[in-house]
Amino acid sequence: MPECPELHLAGRYINEACGGVVFSGGVERSAVGRGPEVPFSSEAYRISATSRGKELRLTLAPLSPAATQDLVFRFGMSGSFRLCPAARLPRHAHLRFLTRESPPRALCFVDARRFGSWRLGDAWQLGRGPCVLSEYQAFRENVLKNLDDKAFDKPICEALLNQKFFNGIGNYLRAEILYRLKIPPFEKARTVLEALKDQEQARRKKNPSLTLSKKLKLMRENPDLLELCHTVPMEVIAAEKNLFDPDHSDNYAAFKNWLQCYLVPGMSSLRDRNGRTIWFQGEPGPMAPKGQTSRKKRAQLKADPEALTPKVTMRTSKRCSRAAAKPPKLAKEDEEVADGPRKGRARGRRKATAAPASSKPDALVKAKRSRQTSARRGRGAAPAV
Repeated sequence: MPECPELHLAGRYINEACGGVVFSGGVERSAVGRGPEVPFSSEAYRISATSRGKELRLTLAPLSPAATQDLVFRFGMSGSFRLCPAARLPRHAHLRFLTRESPPRALCFVDARRFGSWRLGDAWQLGRGPCVLSEYQAFRENVLKNLDDKAFDKPICEALLNQKFFNGIGNYLRAEILYRLKIPPFEKARTVLEALKDQEQARRKKNPSLTLSKKLKLMRENPDLLELCHTVPMEVIAAEKNLFDPDHSDNYAAFKNWLQCYLVPGMSSLRDRNGRTIWFQGEPGPMAPKGQTSRKKRAQLKADPEALTPKVTMRTSKRCSRAAAKPPKLAKEDEEVADGPRKGRARGRRKATAAPASSKPDALVKAKRSRQTSARRGRGAAPAV
């Protein structure tokens, strides 16, 4: 978060909210903003926005004949834009553009977690591929003609986050896309995508003269992975409610209802080799990380304060002491976390399980010695040393 739908909607929000607004003066920057000072000032200028993948470009265009100033933003984990009264700026407003009206308003780049950034100029970041939303055909061709790239040696869930080929796809989108096609997240990316290449070549041979409308119809009826990289983000954008409208933050509930897999109760999760959590259903696939056990998302229930702090009775304390002396069989599973079992505890478990195996013979030997000793005492013999 945010991913290409959020960037697209942020651009649309700026163009609609600021379309007829005139801005004035310089650009204010907070002391902790992760971006340079903006060397721009004008008595009257307008602001427009364009998005591409996970980047958004602002253009500051003076109304007088003067040079424009472009800035390219990355939203990080929590970036967004908001137009609000200048007298009531939101917290974490790291870049501010003031309007000429009275009282003035401010278009603010708000970023609570400060992973977002901006840079001067109109150039998109080098190395990013075509956008899955606005450059779909170029995006598709870029993937299919580069399947020899080492990026596709990785699991498909990790390849989907590679912005060189999947510009705009992030964590929640990859989960939703793979879930809809029932593709295991840790299947090899090349295996999945080469099948698409073969299908596309066969389709072209069968129907060489397909019109654009027929191609779109086939896409809707039988979408493949690359097509869903375009259509799933479009669902978020085309939702009845603007799921990421800064003025309607409660719309997040509608976004949660739209999700079918990501953070949904009943779904499993694992961490990929980059430390990102992937949500899925069914088997993870042959390239799943070793030593991890998949965790299932449980439905969150309201906490019962009495259940959290049970009353301690004599019978309960006795049970606790017995449990401490003899740990349950499930303890081994409970100690395993997402990144695998802890080494130190694994040794402890091996020692603890080895001890009971030798305790039974010891008990029999002691009992035998005890019987021999009592027999000797009965005959008046001295005890064995």
